[in-house]
Amino acid sequence: MRKSIAFLSLAAACVAGTSPALHASDSTEYVYVESNIGKANANSILAFQRQANGSLTPVAGSPFPTGGAGVTYTGSNLGPFDSDQEVIVNRDGTLLFAVNPGSDSIAVFHIQANGALRAVDGSPFPSGGSDPVSVGIDGDLLFVANQSGDYARPSTVLPNYTVMRIEPDGILVPISATTNDSTHSAQATVSVSAGSSPSQAYIVPGAHLMVGADFLGGLIQRFNYDWSGMHALPATALPASEFNDTTTPRFPLGLWSNPAASVLYAGYVTANKIGVYSYTADGGLTFLRTVPNAGQGICWIRSNASGTRLYTTDTTTDQVSVYDASDAEYPVEIQTYTLEGAGNAFQLSLSGNGKHLYAISQHSSLLHSLDIAADGTVKEIAPPTQLVVPQGTRPQGVAVVDFN
Repeated sequence: MRKSIAFLSLAAACVAGTSPALHASDSTEYVYVESNIGKANANSILAFQRQANGSLTPVAGSPFPTGGAGVTYTGSNLGPFDSDQEVIVNRDGTLLFAVNPGSDSIAVFHIQANGALRAVDGSPFPSGGSDPVSVGIDGDLLFVANQSGDYARPSTVLPNYTVMRIEPDGILVPISATTNDSTHSAQATVSVSAGSSPSQAYIVPGAHLMVGADFLGGLIQRFNYDWSGMHALPATALPASEFNDTTTPRFPLGLWSNPAASVLYAGYVTANKIGVYSYTADGGLTFLRTVPNAGQGICWIRSNASGTRLYTTDTTTDQVSVYDASDAEYPVEIQTYTLEGAGNAFQLSLSGNGKHLYAISQHSSLLHSLDIAADGTVKEIAPPTQLVVPQGTRPQGVAVVDFN
């Protein structure tokens, strides 16, 4: 029996691992969310099993401690604390990775056949910086965006992008000691400007290209990489022509590529648009155009496996938007769907079979379970699941594992 997964980096590739034989159940789809509780050793992964009616029931043993701390956020709906890919799984569906932003570490778990999680020996592991907020995988390499933006722990450490190696047993080890060292062509860590607020470490499938969204910096970072580390390329600024005036902040959040074309999408948060770019395998990135978004505060983007549909969450209006991306360079919005209950839509993920979508309304701690119809449109078929976390906590990150 083969596992297929949807996760917060479609480029994640396999790391060897084993798990027991799959047990019989009504559902073989598991959904993972990070509680993000900001107290020492209180962060955890909430695990759910999807039922036939779309409802989600806790997996036995959930929540699973990450051995670290999340971050307690206060303030506006949009801000430098926003991020993507906080929780991801490898291609085989055997390992789960999660950030501990409040304690500068990455937790790694073995995924069991019943959806339960077992911590890898030695987990959590140092993130290579301060305030890790996003992880991406390619083969045995793990990439981390360290935001250095935890207001409760002011730090003089510059935000950075770091790469480390994943051992076959899931243990994380440094790839090298090269950090911002111009005498080496490849770096294990590349720092970016103070206050730029890196929010995502996205691996472009098949291109040996990692792109990052510097939220407050208004930049898309680019890195080629190989077994020896990352090679930084010049950053790309969001074009001023796509914003209403010179005073509108240019905030990128939500990077994703089209599986069927060399096209990268970026959420232009304050312009309510998707930026469309073409890219080359050597890291070239060319802005093509923007397409409008009917919601407000577009922040996160995902594609189906064929590249024919894009899904976004529109934070301010608590909506999911659906685009026809059959022409990858000219996606067209075909649905704007308002989620049930109060809150603000944040991270999202699709199931590996492309039939289900999950999204978090972060401020109200709701996890939404939606069906995806044959035409790609979405509908919430079960009441959202209330995530049980302390008041003021903002759960984050969604990963899905399903067995076919």
